[in-house]
Amino acid sequence: MIAGVDTATSVLHPIRLETSDWSHLHAALSAARLPTGDLLLTGRRFFRIGPDGKAACYGGLKGNGPDLLLRSVVVPPPARGRGAGRATMLALETEAARLGAVRLHLLTTTAAAFFQGLGYRPAERAAAPPAIAATAQFTSLCPGSATYLVKHIGPGAADET
Repeated sequence: MIAGVDTATSVLHPIRLETSDWSHLHAALSAARLPTGDLLLTGRRFFRIGPDGKAACYGGLKGNGPDLLLRSVVVPPPARGRGAGRATMLALETEAARLGAVRLHLLTTTAAAFFQGLGYRPAERAAAPPAIAATAQFTSLCPGSATYLVKHIGPGAADET
């Protein structure tokens, strides 16, 4: 549950955050020890999934076109183990597909098993599309040891391997 929302039976919808709403996002990222240095750079969309406040989950999408970067998914400790992470990812994947994405890319140092359980597959960083490889996450924010994962979503996803 996310503050009274049964994530097993409810569809959660991402609420796009305006820059003025990013104080909770910044606090959540900082508490999770995730990077915040690129928040104000262009081309990022951040979302709150669930109610505002301490129980909210957050995530972001970077880029345009068929390849988007999943940016820092945060599930607060009280919501973990209750389906909130899966519900958050489903909401972000649905939003990415709505935006026209066919593939979602991510880097992680701590949650590879979680993402792989949702269908993300390991890939070589050298194989990342140029727009993804040029992001701050790839060039400076995430260490070279971070696991690079990709998932095919949206139209044509079933046709790709």
